Amino acid sequence: MKRTWIHAASVRAGKTMAQAAIATIGSSVALGEVNWILVASSSALAGVLSILTSLAGLPEVTE
Repeated sequence: MKRTWIHAASVRAGKTMAQAAIATIGSSVALGEVNWILVASSSALAGVLSILTSLAGLPEVTE
């Protein structure tokens, strides 16, 4: 794999993980208590799914 792909996929996965964490924290606050294990696990799952999706191709990386 090329460095550009790894960099682009990592940036994309990081943004996805941050979005998942913010959404989970926001939902948890609305329910009254933040479950940090849930926040971490949902963010990690979002990151893994983002990397797997990036295997299909990234529009910002041209070969």
